[in-house]
Amino acid sequence: MMQQKRRLLRTGTTVDEMVRALADDIVKGLLPPGEKLDEPKMAERFGVSRTPVREALGQLCAMGLAKRRPNRGCVVATITDQRLTEMFEAMAELESACARLAAQRMTAGERRALSDMHQHSAELVRDGALEDYSAFNMQFHGLIYEGCHSGYLADLVSSTRSRLAPFRRAQFHVLGRLRKSWDEHEAIVTAILRGDAETAALAARSHVIVVSAASAGFVNDRNLSQTQDASDA
Repeated sequence: MMQQKRRLLRTGTTVDEMVRALADDIVKGLLPPGEKLDEPKMAERFGVSRTPVREALGQLCAMGLAKRRPNRGCVVATITDQRLTEMFEAMAELESACARLAAQRMTAGERRALSDMHQHSAELVRDGALEDYSAFNMQFHGLIYEGCHSGYLADLVSSTRSRLAPFRRAQFHVLGRLRKSWDEHEAIVTAILRGDAETAALAARSHVIVVSAASAGFVNDRNLSQTQDASDA
């Protein structure tokens, strides 16, 4: 058992899982702003030592979802609507640039791989496989980042995406969002396959703007529900 735990920590799998779980809890409101992220409790929850917990909390701080306060340790941060909008605005421009370059630079093999992945994802939409589609979504956009053949731009967009990842996952809880996401991907893929750089850029920017609205809608609905629950208590 100990050997297995060390192997997971060495590959970073356990830390990544903790970051994802805690980030999703924060976005869903299960860990509200100002709540202390207690290291011993986190270690007990995930069955690990405090060292990987500290690393996970450090990543949450880097993502802007948590912050360290003197004598209070790490607490859940408040994400303002303005800050979230600004992050999605930056993401929209970065994704637009990636799609434009991908339409110009992707090899024939890369275009086929993108098209095949997109078409196969239609089954996930039909099945309503939210978690599987969310994982596919990461891979789909990753292919476009790689296809732009600009390492620096890919690093920038990946860094911004990691900070928005829990919010982008939240969008799929909105009714009908899987199908709409697939349709938006269809527009991006079609433009890239045609080598239409400007249409690809516009489609990618529009896609992220819609994602921003869907994510914000989920968060606002969650906040409203929590407020109503509190008033009824």
